[in-house]
Amino acid sequence: QVQLVESGGGLVQPGGSLRLSCAASGSIFSIYAMRWHRQAPGKQREWVAVITSDGSTRYIDSVKGRFTISRDNAKNTVYLQMNSLNPEDTAVYLCSSQRTRFSPFDWGQGTQVTVSS
Repeated sequence: QVQLVESGGGLVQPGGSLRLSCAASGSIFSIYAMRWHRQAPGKQREWVAVITSDGSTRYIDSVKGRFTISRDNAKNTVYLQMNSLNPEDTAVYLCSSQRTRFSPFDWGQGTQVTVSS
């Protein structure tokens, strides 16, 4: 099981940027997929972005062109660069890892992102 620790959340004004980090307890080099999810108050958790072991990335439509997921295998860390933030992006952001295509997800504890003026 991989331990994941998210950081980088906070309060930002609309139009601002944040970079979230997800530090893993072990090597992420061969992990099948690393994802960012978010859960807003009163809403279901939703998947936001994924990066696979070959570096491929995908995003939900609402963040395309604004968010960028990346990974630094040397630091065992996955990032989520978030630009042009709006109030609808307010949520707890969680990181997950999936060791193989058929593995369950390991989860971090989440980091709060609040977009407000």
